Amino acid sequence: MRLDDLAPGFPGDLDAGDRVDALTFTDLDLTGLSLANSTLSECDFDGLRGPDADLRGARVLETRVRRVDVPVFRAPRSTWRDVLVEEGRLGSAELYDANWTAVRFVGCKLGFVNLRGATLTDVVFQDCRIDELDLGGAKVRRTAFPGSSIAVFAVQGATFTDTDLRGAEFSEICGVESLRGATVDGDQLALLAPLLASAMGLRIQD
Repeated sequence: MRLDDLAPGFPGDLDAGDRVDALTFTDLDLTGLSLANSTLSECDFDGLRGPDADLRGARVLETRVRRVDVPVFRAPRSTWRDVLVEEGRLGSAELYDANWTAVRFVGCKLGFVNLRGATLTDVVFQDCRIDELDLGGAKVRRTAFPGSSIAVFAVQGATFTDTDLRGAEFSEICGVESLRGATVDGDQLALLAPLLASAMGLRIQD
């Protein structure tokens, strides 16, 4: 992602409902700031920290975020398009009913990620560690998880189209019957086999 000719940004440039274009922020402290219903377009954030972040209903477009460290991240019903997040740490991320297109998380450590009811298109989680990823009821299209480990992968009621799970590690999968349309490798299939059998009511006896 190339973001050129950006002007320096300051905390006073950010407020709920505002539109922010082509600014670069370094080591931004989010304490006391609200970005709810704002639009961030062609921005670069290098260092984000604070006890929480409020991006409810926000639009994040063509933006790069590096070194984010936020325990509570609230961005339900937000829209993300062409967004890159690198080397981030999020504790609890409320992202339900969000709409993501061309979003990449690279080298991030994520706690509980709530993407229930979200729409994901061309999304990649690369080399990430995720404690729990909840995609219940989500529409997931052309999404991949190369090199990522996910302790709990909850997909009840989700729909998958051209989604590639190869290269990811899962400790627990909830709602395995909803994985129709996803691609897995042989090792993952061995993990899924008993879950699939249980979902189909099969008894396995030697």
